[in-house]
Amino acid sequence: MALERPHGRFLAGEAGELVGVSGTTIGQWARRGYIRASRSTGDPHVYSLEDVAEASVVHALLDRGVGHAAVRRTIAALGDERPWPLLRAPLATAGGDGNGAPRIVLCEADGAYALEGRGWQRLAVQGELRVLRPPSAIGLLAPGP
Repeated sequence: MALERPHGRFLAGEAGELVGVSGTTIGQWARRGYIRASRSTGDPHVYSLEDVAEASVVHALLDRGVGHAAVRRTIAALGDERPWPLLRAPLATAGGDGNGAPRIVLCEADGAYALEGRGWQRLAVQGELRVLRPPSAIGLLAPGP
């Protein structure tokens, strides 16, 4: 599956409507580096379907109580030089049941990893994971389970 070429064209208001947030929020997320406007560099920003799906993952993380700083650190750790890092990674959240904010977890075949000061560290005690399932738009955006 190749995610290198963006598909579709959405203005911020349209992208926000699809994700369930305002167009202003989409613009703020783009300025903060949570998502990109891969269809344009000027104003108004034009977002691709993949950008909208990435925004959907950001929205899900924030709705689960993950902090903004944790989202930024995760994007940077996943290698934000390539487009759509949150769509490419098998992510879940752990914790957040009264013991502080939930953590973003990277789920790999050999275990679950949380982002710590020294990078991704394998969880010794995994606990319950809530898997993030990005929208798949007819299989274009995200691999199956």
